[in-house]
Amino acid sequence: MGEKRSFSPIYKHSDMTEIYGNIHSIETCGTVDGPGIRFVVFTQGCPMRCLYCHNPDTWGIDINKKLSADEILIQYDGVKEFCKGGITVTGGEPLVQIDFVTELFKKAQDKGIHTALDTSGILFRRDDTAKIETLLKYTGLVMLDIKHIDDEEHKKLTGHSNKNILEFAKYLSEKNIPTWIRHVVVPEINNKEMFLVELGEFLSTLHNIKALDVIPYHNMAIPKYKALGLEYPLMETPPLSKEDAIQARNIIINTIKKEREI
Repeated sequence: MGEKRSFSPIYKHSDMTEIYGNIHSIETCGTVDGPGIRFVVFTQGCPMRCLYCHNPDTWGIDINKKLSADEILIQYDGVKEFCKGGITVTGGEPLVQIDFVTELFKKAQDKGIHTALDTSGILFRRDDTAKIETLLKYTGLVMLDIKHIDDEEHKKLTGHSNKNILEFAKYLSEKNIPTWIRHVVVPEINNKEMFLVELGEFLSTLHNIKALDVIPYHNMAIPKYKALGLEYPLMETPPLSKEDAIQARNIIINTIKKEREI
């Protein structure tokens, strides 16, 4: 947890000018990855090990295929009539390959394509913001995953502190970057009123939040873990019901409203 590691691999073409990203997969016509119907790029590499992660095959970095921004945009052009919402980059953790994502987003915005970044913010550092500032110039929307509001519980859930994540949320607010908050609610882990209230209190201090997605935990990744020869950590945890997810969201929203009225 305390080990410092660098997560910004760059792959270059033989002419040494074009950055290549390591890509897990691409999904067309995504409907839950930002506004509208979107073209979704899943990148490789993630330092976190969330207990409910449904893409453990994205943890490693040097796996699957390397694509340039231009190659991805050619694929987008082939389906752009169906993906008019724009391009979302997710993962894994996209900030692992921040140079590549920056190049992709810059070229996308040059073509008038809306860009969204789906990130946990785990790699954000207050003392080193140059690259993130550049990336945000070309980012139309940040979809920020807040896994757990309590730091110690966050460490149990993901293997990391949430301090950089919450600092990133504050930074996005300071820069007035449009942000959607995403929060997966897991029974017996973060589906407790005290944690939901605390999350609402934190979100009430931010001034750039455009949406709040409360996502019910599911265990549909179990077959993937088995196929990869991995043990699924939450085998005994039942999926969260839609009703419980609605209740959790209401607690967060009502807390935000209450705090802003004070």
